Order: sequence, then C-alpha cells, then structure tokens
Amino acid sequence: MRDQLFASVPQPATYRRWTAVRGLGDARLVGGPGSEDIPDTEHPAAAFAWIATKAEFTRSVNVFYDVASSLSDPRTLRSLKEAVARMRGLFGVIVLVDRGRQLPTSVEADATRYEVPFADDDALDAALRDAIKELKKTRAITIELHRATLSAMVRSLRGLTVRQAMRVVTAAAAEDNRFDDSDVERMMILKRNALGDLGGVLEFVKAPVTMDEIGGLARLKSWLAMRTAARTEGAERYGIRAPRGVLLLGVQGAGKSLAAKAIATAWGVPLLRLDAGALYDKFVGESERKLRDSLVQADRMAPAVLWIDEIEKGFAAAASQSSDGGMSRRMFGTLLTWMQERTAPTFLAATANDISALPPELLRKGRFDETFFVDLPGSAARRTIFEIHLRKRKRDASAFDLDALAACADGYSGAEIESAIESAMHLAFADKERPPTTADVARTIEASPPLSVVMAERVAELRAWAAERCVPAD
Repeated sequence: MRDQLFASVPQPATYRRWTAVRGLGDARLVGGPGSEDIPDTEHPAAAFAWIATKAEFTRSVNVFYDVASSLSDPRTLRSLKEAVARMRGLFGVIVLVDRGRQLPTSVEADATRYEVPFADDDALDAALRDAIKELKKTRAITIELHRATLSAMVRSLRGLTVRQAMRVVTAAAAEDNRFDDSDVERMMILKRNALGDLGGVLEFVKAPVTMDEIGGLARLKSWLAMRTAARTEGAERYGIRAPRGVLLLGVQGAGKSLAAKAIATAWGVPLLRLDAGALYDKFVGESERKLRDSLVQADRMAPAVLWIDEIEKGFAAAASQSSDGGMSRRMFGTLLTWMQERTAPTFLAATANDISALPPELLRKGRFDETFFVDLPGSAARRTIFEIHLRKRKRDASAFDLDALAACADGYSGAEIESAIESAMHLAFADKERPPTTADVARTIEASPPLSVVMAERVAELRAWAAERCVPAD
C-alpha cells in the first residue's frame, strides 16, 4: 500500500512515516543505511507538532500508522489540525493508515477516505498457490485437490487481503501436512479468525452440522437443494443469477430461526446473525454506521448467510411517521440499497413475526427470491423433532412411543416440544434419576398449553394472511 501512495506523488518529494515504536522518520530508509528517526517523536502529538513547526520540504507524504485511537486526546488532535494547515501551505499530505473508520468531526472535512479494495479472485488464486509453494520448501505436503474445490477455496478467501489469504492457506495445510477437499471448511473457520471481532451487532451462529438435525421444512429443503447448483460459476455462465435471499414469516417459536440455520447447513457456509433491535444508538449517526459496518463485514465473510432476526424490530418505524428524525428511513434505505446492489455472494435470510409492521417496499417482488411461511410442524415433522431432541440428550428414541407423542403434541411448536422433553428429563432425574418415559413427556406436554392455544386468534389471522401470499416451508 505504501508504494501505491508514494507512486502517485510528483518527484522530488519527502516521504516520512510514523509508528509508535520508531517515531517519525524517512519512509524510504527504514532500517537501511543512512536511516535516522527524528528524536522524541514517538508520541503522535509530538510527531504532528514537528510537522506543524519544523517541516520545510514541499510535496511531502507523511504516513501515520494506527493513530486514530489517539485522536481523542485534545493535544494530539490540535497538533494534527496545525500539521494539516502546515501541509496545505507546503503542498504536502498526511495519510492516516488505520482499521478504524471514525475521525473527529473537526478534521473530517479535511479528510478524503480511501478504502483499500479486496483482493480479486486472480490475486487470491495466486496467493493460494504461493502459500503452498512456500510451505513445501519447509515440509512435505500432500496435495489432493479437484478443480471445483480449488475454485471453492478461492471464493472462500474473498474479503481477505493477499497476506491474510496466504496465512489462512498456510495454517489449513500445515495442520495435518495435507491440502485437500476437506480443507474448505477449515479455511472458513480460519478466515473468521483472520477477520476478528464482528462487533456487538453481528455475531457468528453455529448451524447444525447436517440436515438430519433439522426436522420438517421439506419444501424449504427442496428449494435449497435446487438452488445449490445455482451458486456455481457454471450457473452464472448459463445465465442464472445466484440466489439472494428469502423472507421467513411464521408463528413464534415454529422454527424460523431453525430455517435460517438450515440454509447455512445446506450450503456449508457461515451463518451471521444481525440483531436488528441492537442497531439503534443514542448518538447521531451511530445507528446508520452500525448497519453499514455490519453489511460490509457480512460481505467480507461471503459466501455466507446473513440472518436478520425479527427484521420488523429494526425497520418497522420506516413504514410510519416516526419521531426519530428520519433515522429509520435512512437505515431502511441503506438496507434496500445493499439488497439491490450487492455483488458479494451474501444470502439474506430475514425472519419476521409480524409482517404487517414491515414497510411495503421490502415486500415487493425482487427484494427476496421467495417468502416462506413457517407454520407449526405437522404430525410427521413432530415425530422427527421428538426423535432429534431425544437423541441429542443421549436417549434411545426407539424406547419412546413417538407416534403417540406426536399426536399428543398437536399444535405445539418445535421449541415447545424441546421444552417438554427438558421438563420430562428434570422430572425423571428428580425421581431417583430414573430414565424418562413416554408418559413423562406426555405429562409435561399436557401441563403446558401451546402458544397456538394461548394466542389462537393471532395465529389464525397469520395463517389466513400467509395462505395465498407465501410458500409453505413444510
């Protein structure tokens, strides 16, 4: 990046760099013959002050690394302002290289942002091959890769710099001295670590390992299976656009979250959950920044599934005349723009309990590939759900009358079935730690009425709305 910055500056020019370790010095002579750092400039305020009072050469480039966090100090900020004024008169420039995106308002007007673009697929392919070549110089590496897997690996590295990509590949291959098709998943985990913390709004969610851990959702599973091939380069050449998103509407607790996890499981990609309710901040501009940063992070993790849970909580106010000064409308506009213009293979899975609260612009054709209604599980799905949750708790499902339990749990959601099994386990454990029985589970089911009974009118209304507007997920 340093070479890119300096190459565009007319010659002759002075090139300086600053780090907290070395202070201010000649950028071209770091550690080389004749290199000399300017004394007592390790503190950024002192370095900016030196530029403001002692810099003499015109057309100078002064690069500061990792200094943004220090600008909260009034002395450092004042020194920067005076250094900027000095450089303006000498046709020089101050470059701040940092991961942080925020600058104090008082210097924002003097700054021009430049975001280093991500490495393209050709650069990532070269980085992958170079990393393996370097690793083979020091150890024996067995390489068994199919061409399709190599393409998938390159796609999984999108959003990383060349250096980060090489580290990910090296770590994946060095773990067992093999580099083969099984390393795709390992590289995704290493990529997650390379990108670091995603902040308080966006979080990684562990999806089920296989689709066998997910009961019901037959139509959704079929839809996902059909579109798996549409995510390949062959489909793109054929003229098929990669799937972009689904809206999951359903009864509370019926399995919308599980449906979002099913998408990530079916495609073997990371699942990122965005808490729409946590976007809002009391400081002006912070809510919009949180959303923008979250969408950028999601695209950097692509291919991935971005799950916006209970989307109506974050954007319902955009459908009404809210009293938040237009913030909700601006945030909603940011989301729509991203949905329309994104190029990264980030699949959006949005869940909602109350679709009437959503702005109509979000529901028009083209925003989502499909709108699925996740209803309460049917008899066969309930039986499968009982089997899955009993197996998770190290119980032999064949020892239970699953058909009787499925009939007993008519009208219960998957979450309520799981809760009933938990309660039955506690009941049996308290009774001299005996094994739970079918009767225990049936008793806990009958003791707790389901949401479909407690809120029967609301559930009936939701089902009636979805009957002609949504595709059943099961």
